[in-house]
Amino acid sequence: MDSAGGAHDHGSQDGVGPRMLADVTPPFIPDGASGMTVVVEWPPGHPGTPPHRHSGPCFGYVIEGAVRFELEGEPERVIKAGEPLFEPGGDMIHYQNGNALSDAPTKFVVTMLCAPGQPMLTLVDDEELEQRAHLRAPRPSAD
Repeated sequence: MDSAGGAHDHGSQDGVGPRMLADVTPPFIPDGASGMTVVVEWPPGHPGTPPHRHSGPCFGYVIEGAVRFELEGEPERVIKAGEPLFEPGGDMIHYQNGNALSDAPTKFVVTMLCAPGQPMLTLVDDEELEQRAHLRAPRPSAD
C-alpha cells in the first residue's frame, strides 16, 4: 500500500506466480527487531483485542471473513478476505481488530516486527485512552 492506501501491482501479468497485495514503507523498524507471524481466529461477532500497540510494524492478510480495523487518527474500516492490513506500530494505538461479521468466523495472519526486550503487544489503559481521545477519528454514527 502506498501512503494513500492503494496497492501497487508488481505481480505477474498472466495471473501465475506472485501477486502484490501490499507495498508499504514502515516509518521505522526497531534495531535488532525479531519477526513473529501469528494466525488470529475470531468467532462470529468477537470484538477482538482491546486497544493496544505494537513495538514495531505489522503486516497482515485476511484469510476469511472480515476484520473491523481501526488505527489512531484513521477512520474505522472493514478489511475483507483477500485484502491486506498494515499498522506502523510504535506509539500509535490500534483500537480494533475484531470480527466484523456476526454470522461467520474471521481469520487473518499477521507478521510483526518486535523490538528486542519488548512485548509483541501492549494493552492501553483507560487513562491513556482518555488522554489521547483527541487523536481518535470520529466514530461512525449508530443509525
